Amino acid sequence: MNYIHKALPLVITCSFIWSCKNATTQVNSPAEFLVTRVISKDTIIYNEYVSDIHAIRNVEIRARVQGYLESIHIDEGAQVKKGQLLFTINDEEYRAAVNQARASLHSAEAEATALALEVDRVKILVDKNVVSETELRLANAKYTAAKARIEEEQSVYSNASIRLSHTVIRSPFDGVIDRIPFKIGSLINEGSLLTSVSDTHEMFAYFKVSEQEYLKYRQSNTSLSSEEVELVLADNSFHKHKGRIETMEGEFDATTGTIAIRARFPNPEHLLKHGSSGKVRTGNVLKDAILVPQKSTTEIQDRTFVYLVGADKKTSLKSFTPLMRFSHFYIVAAGLKPGDEIIYEGIQNVQDGLEIKPVFIPLDSIVAYTRSNSLSITN
Repeated sequence: MNYIHKALPLVITCSFIWSCKNATTQVNSPAEFLVTRVISKDTIIYNEYVSDIHAIRNVEIRARVQGYLESIHIDEGAQVKKGQLLFTINDEEYRAAVNQARASLHSAEAEATALALEVDRVKILVDKNVVSETELRLANAKYTAAKARIEEEQSVYSNASIRLSHTVIRSPFDGVIDRIPFKIGSLINEGSLLTSVSDTHEMFAYFKVSEQEYLKYRQSNTSLSSEEVELVLADNSFHKHKGRIETMEGEFDATTGTIAIRARFPNPEHLLKHGSSGKVRTGNVLKDAILVPQKSTTEIQDRTFVYLVGADKKTSLKSFTPLMRFSHFYIVAAGLKPGDEIIYEGIQNVQDGLEIKPVFIPLDSIVAYTRSNSLSITN
């Protein structure tokens, strides 16, 4: 019994020493950190520009004569064909004007015919020395005046016919009808807006780029017609048909320093409407772009750093120069190279010279996860 009492303090002391040693071993074991390897890939960087969408043809249909609106042959939003009847304005007074002008023209033609016969008669008398040359010149003058009156009456008749034709209003091309502000029976003045027609089988999207972007584009020697672009709609969905850049304006806007570019998009389903909005998305390919996840970086005094992991599994703080930032990545301009191993996650718990236990995660899988954002990778 005395032996047990004497041995018990020794057992407790040894047990305490072993526990302290085990705890020290656990504290000193390296912590696990996710580590990835810097890679390079051909990368498409997308830029989006706010755009105004216009029909390739959009015209206002205005009345060219005054009168009461007699008939409306279409409805708002209707698809119409070229030459299709749209509106009819009461034409009674214009028909009367045509009839009056036709009668005046016939009267002038009859008078000219009579004076032509008179010229022939006087010429015979002159040849027989019955009347003087003066009488013939007078007859010719009257006949010339009659022919001039015919031309005048023809002009009046033509003008009256044109005004009569303007009482029937037809579509200038295939398109869709906009709002119709007047109803049947309304008094229409000359120049009144009856509706608008938009040709929407194709659409123009106008967007503006800065002078720097314009110069970069021109220096790439890319043909305008070869530039394929996408259209992001107001609900952030994509228009199912891709478009092409066609042309740009001839001068920069002095107030904004931008220049407008026009792209054309097919619109066979007539989804796009004149006056709608969206964003034109263009893609620029960067060959062998070096990618670094943004969450792997930290900024200190306007400089960007990552923690490199060496062969000895110790960390070292390394600065690099970003070329641009997009989505969840940096594209590296200088300071890092493919194959460099860096701390991917948890850099706030890392310090220079810390020994770690790396848990490797391929950067390819990180890229694949974020591919649905503004980054597209091509192999």
